[in-house]
Amino acid sequence: MSPTPPEHIRVPRPARRVGWHQAVLLVAVVGVFVLAGGAAALAAPPPAAPVAPDLNTVLNNIRNWIMGILALLATVFLSVGGVRYLIANGEPGEVGKAKDAFRNAGWGYGLAALAPVVVEVLKQIVGG
Repeated sequence: MSPTPPEHIRVPRPARRVGWHQAVLLVAVVGVFVLAGGAAALAAPPPAAPVAPDLNTVLNNIRNWIMGILALLATVFLSVGGVRYLIANGEPGEVGKAKDAFRNAGWGYGLAALAPVVVEVLKQIVGG
């Protein structure tokens, strides 16, 4: 015989279990969607591969991507540094971390500014 708790103590009910029929229904619905997606993918013609007109376009696109990624990362470091500086409350360790983030942001912006120079050097090497 199991002991019963007193009336004033609430015993939580066990979590509701998902029945096997609900699990089978979920698997069936997901399977239908997967099969429908596969059939649609097979029915559609393959997309044409994008072709760049020339090497200069490819190198310019690379430069733009490099500049964008570096500027984005530098902006993140700048924002993190600003927030750290604001919440540092005069703690020397936190102020130092904020200054390190500002320094890293400066490096990121500097590298983003040098990305066109690197791409020009690549153009000279490749002959573009």
